[in-house]
Amino acid sequence: MKIPNILLNDGTKIPQIGLGLYLVKDENDFMSAFKCAYDNNYRLFDSAQFYKNEQFIAKAIKKYKINREDILITTKIAVNNFGYKKTLKSFDESLKKLESNYVDLILLHFPVPVLRKSSWKALEEIKEQGLAKSIGVSNYTIKHLEQLKKYANILPSVNQVELHLFLQQPELLKYCNKNNIKVEAYAPLAHGLAMDNPLVLQLAKKYKKTYAQIMLRFLIQLNLIIIPKSVTRERIIQNIDILDFEIKKEDFKSLLTLDKNLRTCWDPTRIP
Repeated sequence: MKIPNILLNDGTKIPQIGLGLYLVKDENDFMSAFKCAYDNNYRLFDSAQFYKNEQFIAKAIKKYKINREDILITTKIAVNNFGYKKTLKSFDESLKKLESNYVDLILLHFPVPVLRKSSWKALEEIKEQGLAKSIGVSNYTIKHLEQLKKYANILPSVNQVELHLFLQQPELLKYCNKNNIKVEAYAPLAHGLAMDNPLVLQLAKKYKKTYAQIMLRFLIQLNLIIIPKSVTRERIIQNIDILDFEIKKEDFKSLLTLDKNLRTCWDPTRIP
């Protein structure tokens, strides 16, 4: 089944489901996961400088004879590369590793104090030069986005944050929707730390889906972009097999009650 696209505020489109590549450092694991994902209609691949695997995307494109234009590549500026000049320099290095003359989406990985303004200005320049189709941020809270609005000439197209059934961030979602910033959910399965909820188990049985598929479908019905990570063939296929059913209204409402502010990654709410 074809993955639906989400329209961004800059007029570009991004697949609603992608493959997260968080810290997939083994080349064989990367190649097999990439091939399985591509063969099963994934077209969005989410990397980062910090993941140290951008170069594997270039290898996969060549090895599997994929047209660069047929996939969308996201990468992110690592926190140690923030600052105007360092952002530009590190982005150039990313392009070399990707063996591409552009990326589809470039993000600032974290709201680094002091340096995030100059780094955003660098991303605006990258977009204006046509080196990135879209620019955005990651792990930004409402406070960080409000600050960015004061100095940005271009607003982010995407805010990629940890978001899942047990960390729903409704206030941030409402803010981003109001400001036409699409939310992209990383760690959509909460890194497997909450896979025993009775309600989710009950709904998985009701809809004849897996526990993980209920978690992912919930996010799809919130109109989010999701990037579940896996290097396992069965799970890569399962994670995309969520478009042939819909969680009914009453069941969806019950899932909304499961939010418990469970963070499994870094917490940006403490960053000024």
